[in-house]
Amino acid sequence: MSFPDPIAVFRTEAAELLEQIEAGLLDLNHDLADKEQVDAVFRGLHTLKGSGAMFGFEALAAFTHHCETAFDQVRKGIVPATHDLVTAVLNATDHMRALIETPDGDHEAMSEALLSRLRAAVSAAGLPAEAAASHAAPAAAAPAASPATTAPTGATTYRIRFSLPANAMVNGTNPIGLLNELRDLGTCAIRADRSRLPALDDLVASDLYVRWDVDLVTEQPRAAIDDVFIFVMDEMELSVETVDAVQAEAPAAQPSPQPVAASVAAPAAATPTARAEPVHPAPAAVATPPAPRTTPAPAAESKQAKSTENVRVPAERLDELMDRVGELVIAQSRLSQLANASVDLQLRAVSEDVERLSGELRDTMMVLRMVPVAQLFSRFRRLVHDLAIETGKKIELITEGETTEVDKSVVERLADPLVHLVRNSCDHGLETPEERLAQGKQAAGRIFLSARQQAGEVIITIKDDGRGINRDRVRAKAESSGLIAPNAVLSDQDLLQLIFQPGFSTAQQVTNLSGRGVGMDVVKRTIDALRGTINVVSHTGQGSEISLAIPLTLAIIDGLLVRVGSGRYVIPLSAVEECLELSIEEDMRSRGRSFISLRDSLVPFIRLRDLFKTGTKPDPFQKVVVISTGAERVGLVVDQIIGDHQTVIKGMSKLHHDVATFSGATILGDGGVALILDVGHLVTAGQQQEAQLRAAG
Repeated sequence: MSFPDPIAVFRTEAAELLEQIEAGLLDLNHDLADKEQVDAVFRGLHTLKGSGAMFGFEALAAFTHHCETAFDQVRKGIVPATHDLVTAVLNATDHMRALIETPDGDHEAMSEALLSRLRAAVSAAGLPAEAAASHAAPAAAAPAASPATTAPTGATTYRIRFSLPANAMVNGTNPIGLLNELRDLGTCAIRADRSRLPALDDLVASDLYVRWDVDLVTEQPRAAIDDVFIFVMDEMELSVETVDAVQAEAPAAQPSPQPVAASVAAPAAATPTARAEPVHPAPAAVATPPAPRTTPAPAAESKQAKSTENVRVPAERLDELMDRVGELVIAQSRLSQLANASVDLQLRAVSEDVERLSGELRDTMMVLRMVPVAQLFSRFRRLVHDLAIETGKKIELITEGETTEVDKSVVERLADPLVHLVRNSCDHGLETPEERLAQGKQAAGRIFLSARQQAGEVIITIKDDGRGINRDRVRAKAESSGLIAPNAVLSDQDLLQLIFQPGFSTAQQVTNLSGRGVGMDVVKRTIDALRGTINVVSHTGQGSEISLAIPLTLAIIDGLLVRVGSGRYVIPLSAVEECLELSIEEDMRSRGRSFISLRDSLVPFIRLRDLFKTGTKPDPFQKVVVISTGAERVGLVVDQIIGDHQTVIKGMSKLHHDVATFSGATILGDGGVALILDVGHLVTAGQQQEAQLRAAG
């Protein structure tokens, strides 16, 4: 059995912590009086600092300590939260990522520059000089003291008892670091409870058996103790009791301990050291084990059980498992075909069981790969915040539909296109505050980022309330670049689609953000590779809206298998509305019109036989498969509907990459190949056919 690399585990958890810290800072930037976000950011910084120190990331722990101290002052009301302070810590989070990725790199100059900005932000917020001095460096470890020490005025004595899970050391939790943080809060006496130590033959070197009893005298509130254990709280046993000062002076009711020569405090207590520095384990005071404690409350057990419900799995393992499931679906399809051709009832029964189980396994696998788009949308809050500062504009980001789920591979590949679209909206779409006010708009521009599921697709929309796309400028640029002939007749959608051509840009000047004509080209190529479509709507002076229609998954779909001539094709079942029979009489009546009457409405249809040029005579009773992408519907005329089919999507070769009619291929049970129809392309073709017929008639 192989254990995961603890450093890799730390980096993964640190990345999640930094995302949480960043989200909290962005929320706080909108409402500087939000105490919950202040506490959330402080807890995140505190956890990151402690975890970094335990895993040997000393530079990270020391740097993060200063940010934690600043937010500790905000939390205690010593200084107010300000936009400058939030921005300074946001910039610091980027540096924390660098300290995690390259801990041995030369980061000293950048660290000092960022800390200088942080100190300036704290000073501007009004931190008293004496407070700044007392928090300019990590707190030193206070020497251990006997509980008999007289408590300072206003101090409280706490009796703390805690134990960590057996695998705490394996997971990177250093109990000595926790004890040092308790020492930082005041004077304390620490006793190690070794009553759970097993016999030497039964001892597991990596397990933790020691528990601790701590008497702490501090002027800090109870919450400060909870902060020490904040990132191990759900997995440990912790008891904190308030003890009267007089009781604290009385000796504990225990048998007298045997004389021990080394009954002294831990070496770390003798010399003040920063908490970020590693401390060698040593008991602060050796004493006989205290009386056995009661069994922890069920609530603590439920917390520990709950923390083990989630399991981290590398993404490549999910991809490998999906490949295996895909091969299983193909094998099951072949088995079903053999069973249907056989008279053996037992073989048919086994085939039905395998089909049911493979379908359930496929559905389970698909759910495992689905992730909410919130993971994608969250990163744009920081991007918009930085772009607002860089462009000097006031920008608000509004997100909707963050719980919409898509395949994880789709989310990963959508990141770059959305970055280009959001940057373009911020730089070109939105006006300056002065321009907006002159037009009667609010000073702050808005960018809407939304997601919704529609049939087998997810629709991601980027919308702004800016100036809109200048069509005259787009046409002039296209004509000068030779993309269209002068005075060529184009539909509005075709004209707007020109902005996705390689090198196309209407920007009057190149900025650090955009203007070189490469971003929108990246969007187009990526969406095409995902078998998606792009729709652009723009109104002058009101803004633009770009919608990306992306398949929910790139692996396995339910499809409708049809025959056209001698070829077989798959239509995504999620896009199928209904199937009709097209008689010879109806077919003859519709010649030249390509419309079918469906419940008092005319639906255009495409004869796939003519589109694919099969060269064979049509069947006497053809079928019409009505497909849709939202409000638009188109009928596809086929020769035969074979039935539903679990379709494992295989990519097209480079030779067929430009064939827009098909989005992929699949392997059938008999070993043959069926092409998967691109529904979006066919609906667009049907609309164009309808427009041409109306223009001609």
